[in-house]
Amino acid sequence: MNKDFNPQFKRLGEILVHQGKITEVQLNGALEDQKTTSSKLGEILIEKGYLSEDELIGIYSLQLGYPQVTEEELFLADATVVKLIPEDFARQNMVMAIRKNDRSIMVAMEDPEDLAGIDALKRLTRLNPEVYVAGVSALNRAMDELYARIKQSGEVEEVLEGITVISGDEDNREEVDLSPDKVSKEDAPIVRLVNMILQEAIQERATDIHVEPQRHQVVVRIRIDGVLQIIMSPPISSLSGLVTRIKILSNLNIAERRLPQDGRFTIKAPNREIDVRVSVLPTVFGEKIVLRLLDKTGFDFTLRTLGFDDDSYEIFRRVIKQPYGMIVVSGPTGSGKSTSLYASLKDIKSVGTNIITVEDPVEYQLDGISQVQAHEEIGLTFGASLRSILRQDPDILLIGEIRDAETADISVKFSLTGHLVFTTVHANDAASTITRLLDIGVKPFLVGSCLNLVMAQRLVRKICPHCKVEYTPSAETLKRIGLDPKRIAGGKLFRGKGCNKCRQTGYHGRTGIFEIILMTRAIRGLVYDNANEDAIRQKALEGGMVNLRESGLRKVITGITTTDEVMRSTVEEY
Repeated sequence: MNKDFNPQFKRLGEILVHQGKITEVQLNGALEDQKTTSSKLGEILIEKGYLSEDELIGIYSLQLGYPQVTEEELFLADATVVKLIPEDFARQNMVMAIRKNDRSIMVAMEDPEDLAGIDALKRLTRLNPEVYVAGVSALNRAMDELYARIKQSGEVEEVLEGITVISGDEDNREEVDLSPDKVSKEDAPIVRLVNMILQEAIQERATDIHVEPQRHQVVVRIRIDGVLQIIMSPPISSLSGLVTRIKILSNLNIAERRLPQDGRFTIKAPNREIDVRVSVLPTVFGEKIVLRLLDKTGFDFTLRTLGFDDDSYEIFRRVIKQPYGMIVVSGPTGSGKSTSLYASLKDIKSVGTNIITVEDPVEYQLDGISQVQAHEEIGLTFGASLRSILRQDPDILLIGEIRDAETADISVKFSLTGHLVFTTVHANDAASTITRLLDIGVKPFLVGSCLNLVMAQRLVRKICPHCKVEYTPSAETLKRIGLDPKRIAGGKLFRGKGCNKCRQTGYHGRTGIFEIILMTRAIRGLVYDNANEDAIRQKALEGGMVNLRESGLRKVITGITTTDEVMRSTVEEY
């Protein structure tokens, strides 16, 4: 290497060749390309794969004489310093604050010789900028993370000012102030931590919060669009405080650590009320807590927005307008069964009908409908509620779930005596829903007579609209999911590449996929004959039933969801 070579007096290409990063041939090719584009030389070399961004920034640092800052160092920047530069200014000038002292502010810049930007920075912060050089993509990733964290922290402080927690059960309610200044200095950090967890879960549309003790840390996960995501991992020393705080909010026994406990509390925020169901379970590393968040306001779903295709929508809407009979929706916990039933009631309710529901819990509150909350601990079971409801002159009933023979028997009798009954059953698909009713103890001739329609459903995540991109699926992927390449227009499907809007998952929101068995004469005949679920499923498919996998594939083809989501939510039929 030439000792007289001074990179500060050489062009970028010369330095790169001298350092052995690229060859003369590669440099000349890139310079030719530069003549026909507006791109910088470094950008062209990176695009061609001759150079990494880190290598380019290292050479840039040698040429300009500014120290280099790595992406790891950017992510470790103090958020209180980062927010000294407004996000709009930072992104426009590709500059991010790292740290500061009384006189200076250390900043990372893509172009450290942007004198106008440095002058504006000096006026903005009233500090002397000390400039480091960093890559564009590293700056963008760090700014995405840090400014999102700053924004979230600010929103937490703002929203928590308007939050009230009501502790305990329905009969013994007590308001609990969440603000840290209302508790001792020792407890204040734990209060802040619980507040942060609750607020982030609410802000991110989470349905559940999991506080899970492990050997060396506590993992806090929230379920967004049906999938758990880690939001923080505080040290194991915080577990006792977290559990105690949540138990106090839930009016549970803080001294009992060996037995499971269940409680609840309500969060009242501006324009929202969220019912929180709490479950505490002892594990080998400590007590695990799961909180289920039920937003009791703002039910804005309709049958059209659930995700039905046109044919299924017409069938379902026609059946729910029948004067009597039973409609059963099945699926695992969290598959959207209750949402579908609420949307059905919303579609058919009128001044002329008396609609009553029995639920545990009441997930949404709807005007014009009488909703009963079951309380098994005081004897208000589904069966006891239904016997009383019969004297309330109902036209339409929603029974939250058929769990036992008593509830099933009453539900069937209601549907056979001039009432329209909506209910749910835990089953894997539409055909097994029918056999599940038989297993519970309902006679075949009663099941065949009362059922109007059986629907199985799942929820799949929708592709994030902000980072949706086309891609060509591999033949192996299509074969694995059973999708004929001829069905794909142009051979392209869609997926999300991940962005700040979707927490880098590529998904935002969910939609339903459905499998509907309309109780035709042929299907009823099989039920009367006590046929198995395979025979019922085959007859339904011959009659035009779209199974769950096919329903999902149709949403893949139309760019609503992905093959991975459909495979995660459905099974292949052999």
